[in-house]
Amino acid sequence: MTEPLLWAPRAWLPTGWGERVLLRVGADGCWSEVTPGVTQPPPGAEVLGGPLLPGLVDAHSHAFQRAFAGLAERRESEADDFWSWRDRMYRVALRVTPAQLRAVAAMLYLELLDGGYTQVCEFHYLHHDADGRPYADPLATSWALADAAAEAGVGLTLMPVLYERAGFAQPVLRDDQRRFATTAASVWQMARAIAASGRPALTAGVAIHSLRAAAPASIHALRRAAADFDGPIHVHAAEQTAEVDDCVAATGARPIEWLAREGLLDARWQLVHATHALPAEIDAVAASGAGVVICPTTEANLGDGLPDLPRWLAAGVPLAVGSDSHVTRDWREELRWLDYGQRLVRRQRNVAAAPAQGRASTAERLFDAVLRGGGAAAGQRRWGLQPGGRADALLADTRDPALAGVPAGRWLDAAVFSSPSRPWAGVLVAGRWAVRGGVHPRREAIVAGFEAAMHELWCER
Repeated sequence: MTEPLLWAPRAWLPTGWGERVLLRVGADGCWSEVTPGVTQPPPGAEVLGGPLLPGLVDAHSHAFQRAFAGLAERRESEADDFWSWRDRMYRVALRVTPAQLRAVAAMLYLELLDGGYTQVCEFHYLHHDADGRPYADPLATSWALADAAAEAGVGLTLMPVLYERAGFAQPVLRDDQRRFATTAASVWQMARAIAASGRPALTAGVAIHSLRAAAPASIHALRRAAADFDGPIHVHAAEQTAEVDDCVAATGARPIEWLAREGLLDARWQLVHATHALPAEIDAVAASGAGVVICPTTEANLGDGLPDLPRWLAAGVPLAVGSDSHVTRDWREELRWLDYGQRLVRRQRNVAAAPAQGRASTAERLFDAVLRGGGAAAGQRRWGLQPGGRADALLADTRDPALAGVPAGRWLDAAVFSSPSRPWAGVLVAGRWAVRGGVHPRREAIVAGFEAAMHELWCER
C-alpha cells in the first residue's frame, strides 16, 4: 500500500517555520518522513492550500462538564466562587447517563477538533450509576467516552481517577460525590483494561483527583502499582487557595510541596492548574521532570487566580494547556488568555516572549511550549511534525479574515492574537482527515445527538 504524501507550502517544524515541506504518513499512522525544501511536490502528493501546523493536545478535560458550559453564569446569592460552582456542577454529574455522556462527549470532541486539538486527556471520574452502584461493566462510562472519541475521530488518553474522600478532614465521600468512588486498586485495574483494549488512538493513564480527595496511603499505593507504567499520571494541585490552606493544616505542607517531599514526582506526572505555586515549589517540579497543565479560560471562569507563568517558563517545566470545564474549546483562546491574564496583572505586554533567548514572538514561544508539553501530558513519546510523531496536523483556512494580509513570518502571531478565528479547514489525525474542507462526516448526527441529550438533561425537568 502506498504511503500517503502531503506537500505544504509552509509547516511548523520543531525548528520553526519550514518552507515547501513534504510529509509522508507511515502505515502506523505516524510521520515516516518530514522534509523541508522540496521545491516541487512529487507525483501523487496531496498539495495543501495553506500553512500546516501540528495538532495540539487538550491536556485536561472533564467531558461531561460540556453539558454545563454557559449554564452557571448567574449569581443567585451574595457570594459565588469555585466551591459554589462545584456544588452546581455535581448536580449535573448525578444526572448524566452513559448514553447521554457519549452524546455530550462526541459533541465536545468534534468541537475540540474544530478548535485545533487532535488528542484529549480525559480526567475521568464519573464511574458509577446515579445511585452510586457500579455498572455491570465497571468501564461503562469509560467506553462511552472512547466510543465518542472514535465517532469524532480524535485521539484519547483516558485516565480513571482515584477519588475516595470529600476532604482532608472528611474520610468518606459526600452523597453527591457517590458516582466518583474508586480505590487505588480499581483505578489501576481500569487503566490496565483500557490499555489492553486495543482500540485505535486510545491510550491509558491514571489520575489522582487531588490531595484532598485521596489519602496519602492510597496515592502511594497507586504509584507503586504504576511503578513500571510508562503512561501519564495527572493530579489537580493548588488550584484554590482554600485547598492550599487545608493541605497545610492537614499535612504541614502545601500540595505541590507535599508531592515533591514524598518523592512522588517524575517525568510522567502532570500537575493540573498549579495556580498557587511558590518559587521553591516550581524549582522542585523542574528538578523532578514533571509538567504542569494550565487551563486559562476555566481558571478565569472559576476565579481561581493566575499562575506565575514567567517563572514556570524560565524554570523549563514542561507546559500544556487544557480546556477543563469547556467554557472554551479552542487552543488559540487558551494561549491568548494565558498571556492576557499575565498582561492584566503585571501591566506589561508580551509577557511570555523571551527576546534574550531569540524568542520575540509570544505566540510562537507559547505554541512550542504547549506542543512539547502536551505530547508528554498525553504519554506520547514524540509529538509534532517530525518522524515518529503521530500524523496529526491542522490546515489553516486561508480565507480567515484574522490572517488576511499578514506577513508569512507573523502568521502564528495573528492566529493567536487576532480574533475571532475560523475553524481549521482540515484536521488530520493519525494520517486520516477527520475534518476536510471544514466538513466532518458525522457532524449533523453528532450535533443532533447532543441537542437531544441536552433536552433530556435540562428541558424535561
